[in-house]
Amino acid sequence: MNRNASFALTLATALSLGALSSAVAAEDAPRGGKEKCYGIAKAGENDCAAGPGTSCAGSSKVDWQGNAWKLVPAGTCTSIETPKGKGSLTPIAGR
Repeated sequence: MNRNASFALTLATALSLGALSSAVAAEDAPRGGKEKCYGIAKAGENDCAAGPGTSCAGSSKVDWQGNAWKLVPAGTCTSIETPKGKGSLTPIAGR
């Protein structure tokens, strides 16, 4: 591989990785005054993240699943009560 081709490949790889990290950061960014709240979604009503073997929105298998979240107004998550306890800003293990 000549020097120019090697440089082009390195540059393309760096740009791709940069775009990927931006997409991941955007996933964790607040959404217009909303926050992710874990453990408050009924089965099939989560906005995303429902653990291994699930695809995303609407894929939670049980009510109040600890690794499934919904978007709620910022500052309200930990005051939301469910039959299994309050909402959490982080995934809830064992639920």
